[in-house]
Amino acid sequence: MGDPLAADGPAKDGQAMCGPPAGSGSAAGGSVAGDSAMGGPVSSAGAHPALPLITPDWPVPPLVRAAFTLRQGGVSAPPFDTLNVGLHTGDAPEAVEENRRRIRGALLLPSEPCWLAQAHGAEVVSLDGEPPMRAAPPGEPPRADAAVTRTSGRICVIQVADCMPVLFAARDGTAVGAAHAGWRGLAARVLQATVRALAIKPSELLVWLGPTIGPQHFEVGDDVRTALLAADGRTDLAGAVGVNAERRLDSELGGTAAAFVRNARGRWQCDLYAVARRQLAALGLREVYGGGWCTYDDRARFFSYRRDGRCGRMAALIWLE
Repeated sequence: MGDPLAADGPAKDGQAMCGPPAGSGSAAGGSVAGDSAMGGPVSSAGAHPALPLITPDWPVPPLVRAAFTLRQGGVSAPPFDTLNVGLHTGDAPEAVEENRRRIRGALLLPSEPCWLAQAHGAEVVSLDGEPPMRAAPPGEPPRADAAVTRTSGRICVIQVADCMPVLFAARDGTAVGAAHAGWRGLAARVLQATVRALAIKPSELLVWLGPTIGPQHFEVGDDVRTALLAADGRTDLAGAVGVNAERRLDSELGGTAAAFVRNARGRWQCDLYAVARRQLAALGLREVYGGGWCTYDDRARFFSYRRDGRCGRMAALIWLE
């Protein structure tokens, strides 16, 4: 990410649309389940003991299900070892399909997740209706960086390897969504676009921020800082919480500028969690959970594009039962 990293590298995926499966602790903001080495209990998401997962720790209704996959528990060979979900990475397609099959089985998913052709933008697709997605030709995934649904059994999924996965859930369990939020996505206002697509009052939304690259390893130039400052959220704020609230947010959070620290090389260390929290607060979303991981730091659990270049992808999934 940073300057070359957007943050997960190019993302094009040829997986088919949503459909029936082709086969059948504690960390920051989530509990880890599956692998005894992780030291966590078996996940409430129904994870198989052989498949470590992070289960978001947030007060959503029981019918809202969510999980974040780690890099262990799959069959992919290095440098994609082992639970790589990305078909666009150069990994053997049959290994990726087996990894996805294992995730479906471990989470008891009711259907195939709706894989997107992520483009580091702000396009949002709805998984509702029949067929569930209409934003792409038949047999091709839609080019989008967020998905929302109000339909049970439709699974929103985002692939990441440094970019931030952001999950949304209505407090009453009527809708969920997922967004792919690297620095380019945040600059394009993918979070704002996802909130608009959910069409739910911000005060009635809960948000979970998944693992992303931490500020100690995310060095950026002036161009990235300028792009994120421009997406500060001010133009969205007036109708959401008012001008006086904007001034209070500047005082409380320091604005997006507070997410950047100048380093000895004259560049910037960027805190993506702080940028996302600022944007969400500007929209009136105050119940934000998760955060605190660094994908670059934790080689044992996370893929990191900035650290490794060629690598696998992890998945953040959310759906309604």
